[in-house]
Amino acid sequence: MKIKSYLRYDEQKPGDFIVTTMIAFSLLLIGFGFLTGSPGEIVSGIIRIVRTPAGLITDSIMVGGMSGAFVNAGLVTLISIALLRLVKLSFTGISVACVFLMAGFALFGKDIGNIFPIIMGGFLYSVYKKEKFSKYVHMSLFGTALAPMVTEMTAIAGEEHPAVRLALVVGVGILIGFILPPIASYTLRVHQGYNLYNVGFTAGLIGMVLASVAKSFGYTFSSRFEWSTGNNLLLSVFLFLLFGGFIFTGFCYNGFSFRGTIRIFRHSGRSVADFVLLDGYPVTMINMGIMGAASTLYVLVVGGALNGPTVGGILAICGFGAFGKHLRNCVPVVLGVVLSSFPMVWNLSDPNVLLAALFATGLAPVAGQFGWKWGILTGAIHASVVLNVGILHAGLNLYNNGFAAGLICIVVIPLIEALKREAPE
Repeated sequence: MKIKSYLRYDEQKPGDFIVTTMIAFSLLLIGFGFLTGSPGEIVSGIIRIVRTPAGLITDSIMVGGMSGAFVNAGLVTLISIALLRLVKLSFTGISVACVFLMAGFALFGKDIGNIFPIIMGGFLYSVYKKEKFSKYVHMSLFGTALAPMVTEMTAIAGEEHPAVRLALVVGVGILIGFILPPIASYTLRVHQGYNLYNVGFTAGLIGMVLASVAKSFGYTFSSRFEWSTGNNLLLSVFLFLLFGGFIFTGFCYNGFSFRGTIRIFRHSGRSVADFVLLDGYPVTMINMGIMGAASTLYVLVVGGALNGPTVGGILAICGFGAFGKHLRNCVPVVLGVVLSSFPMVWNLSDPNVLLAALFATGLAPVAGQFGWKWGILTGAIHASVVLNVGILHAGLNLYNNGFAAGLICIVVIPLIEALKREAPE
C-alpha cells in the first residue's frame, strides 16, 4: 500500500513521487554498472576512484572502469537523496537539479569518500548559525564541487603521518563546507541569478584562494587529463533509454499528453525558476528528457566522446531541466560556442570545448531574459573564458564553467542592461 502511495502523483505534494523517480534513477546507474562489470571489478574500480586525485579532467570511467564509475555515481546519488530526506526537505526542482548534478560529477571528480568532509562543514555551519541544516543542505551538496581539494590534501600530507593526513583532509573539507554558504549567498547577488551554477562561481573563488595558499608553501599541483573514448554506442543507448523513460513517464502522468510542455519556454530561467513548482513534475520530466536527449545528440553530432565528463555534463543539463533550462534559452548559448569555433583555434570535439558547450548552458537565463542575440554572444565569450580560468584554482573546482560564468556575468550583465533599448510604452 505504501509503495502505491509513492507511485501516485499528487499535484499539490509531488515530493514522494519525485523521490521515487530519483531513487529509480540512482538504481539504474548502479544496475548499468553491474551490467558492464563483475562485482570484483566494481569494488576495485571504486577503490581506484577514491584513491586517485580528482582534479579536472579526471574521467572516472578511465580510472575505475565503466562498472566502477557508474556504481560510484549511483551510490553518490543515493547518499544525496538520503541526506535530503534525512533533513525532511520537500523535493522540488532544485532538489532534482542537485541530485543529477551529484550523479553527473560522480563520473568525474566526486566519489563516496571525498564529498563527506564538505557536507560536514555545511552541517557545522548550520549548527554555528543555530539554524536547521535543511536551509544549507543543497548548498553543501553543490559545494562538493571542491571535492578534488579534499583528495589533493592526501598528496600534500604524504604517507608518513596518517593521523596528520586524516586531520588535514577532514579539516580542509570542513573548512570549505563551513565558509561556502555565506560566500555563495553573496555571489548570488553579484550575478543576480543569471548564472545557474552559482556555487560553481563560489567554489572557484574559494579554490583560487586555497590553491594560491598551497602554492605559496611550495606545493605544485599536477595537471590531469584522463579522457576515455570508444564507448559512444554503449553509453548513447543507455542515455537515450534513460531520457526516453523520463519523457514517457512524464507523458503518462501528464494525462497521456504533452500539454503544457511548450509553456515552460515562458520562463527566462533566471534563479529561482523551479519548474516543478511552476509547471508540475510531469511536464518537468518531459523537459528533462528532451534536454538530456538533445545534449547527448549534440555530443554525437560534433564527433565528441561520451565518457565520464561528457555524460556528467549531459546529466547536469537534464537535472537543470527542472530548474531553469529549456531548449529556448539553452540553444542560443550553445550556438554561441559553435559559431565561435570557426574563427578560434580549437575544435568542437576537443574535450575542454565539449564541456564548455555543455556547461555554458548555466548562462541560459541570459538568453531567456535578454533574447537569443545576447545568448549567442554570451556563449561565444564563455567558450574563450572557461578555457583560461582553470589555472586560477589549479583545476580543483569541478564547476569550472560555473566559475567562468560568474565572471562573465559580472562583465556582461551590466553592459547588456546599459546598452539594451527600452521597449516603447
